[in-house]
Amino acid sequence: MKYNSTIRIGQHTIDISSPVYFVADIAANHNGDLSTAKELIWLAKEAGADAVKFQHFLADKIVSDYGFRHLGAQSGHQAKWEKSVYETYKDAEFNRDWNEILAKEAAQAEIDYFTAPYDFEAIEALDKYIPAYKIGSGDVTWIEFIEFVAQRNKPVMLATGASDMQEVERAVDGVLKYNPDIILMQCNTNYTGDLQNFRYINLNVLKTYAVRYPNMVLGLSDHTPGHATVLGAIALGARVIEKHFTADNNQTGPDHAFSMNPKTWKEMVERSRELEFALGTGIKTVETNEKETVVLQRRSVRAKTDLKAGTVLTADMLEELRPAPSDAIFPYQKNNIVGKRLIADKEKGDYLKQSELE
Repeated sequence: MKYNSTIRIGQHTIDISSPVYFVADIAANHNGDLSTAKELIWLAKEAGADAVKFQHFLADKIVSDYGFRHLGAQSGHQAKWEKSVYETYKDAEFNRDWNEILAKEAAQAEIDYFTAPYDFEAIEALDKYIPAYKIGSGDVTWIEFIEFVAQRNKPVMLATGASDMQEVERAVDGVLKYNPDIILMQCNTNYTGDLQNFRYINLNVLKTYAVRYPNMVLGLSDHTPGHATVLGAIALGARVIEKHFTADNNQTGPDHAFSMNPKTWKEMVERSRELEFALGTGIKTVETNEKETVVLQRRSVRAKTDLKAGTVLTADMLEELRPAPSDAIFPYQKNNIVGKRLIADKEKGDYLKQSELE
């Protein structure tokens, strides 16, 4: 199946040669308040995000209250929730009457606005407002839904947390059946913020994806603290980075604790932009800022003693010392000039030129 190696979202071009596209996942961090949602859009823009993403779920459409109540004690990051899983999702629902309002707010802030939908109705209500979709890791096996999203003919970010390669390939096929604009994202779905999670991020999966799907646009959906994981992913070829975003990590809610805040987000973007410069083109050459050091740090063949014109050069008359002007004879050329005759006087320490040899 064919897929595009360059993808457009809004005014942004996303490919291996373009700047990283940063998605601030506001998720439920709006706390059910429209003014907070608006504020987060502007804060994300100021911190350097290229897009804000919300999550369109309804508790009744994403979780079974019966199922979680009979599953036993809540585990993982859900163990810290004060309410049941169903009640927490109910409290965190996105008010779908906000769609047009927030889309306009994002447009005013000049930042892309899109979502991860979790039911078919959300897609129908959202489609005219957004330039792209995100499929959450939890829906990687819901191929009917993936195919429905893909048929909107908008770029699809596919998160692949808690899945094996067979499941990834099935989900990718579901997108590509209808849509060549896919961004394949490595992810780890443990949201606890535990530092031990670094052991399980498995960024090298990005290399596996690059081999399996050459030139496919890759990304990372991340929940670890700090910037190490993001920087590593960028170095391995990720060009879309998604992290949760909040105004204040101390607020009460399911996502605030492990989210980035305006300060840490800005730091992440700044370090990432530095890394983008540092990665360069991959073409080995004398860089522009090295042109002077080529002269200053390289060695040239120089006279070890005063030498008169007519002298036939021997190796013991020569030595290799810095600097090396552009017309100098370089050390690897020394054997080529042994046995040649000088046609000019040379002072001790002066460098030899081809034009001074007979």
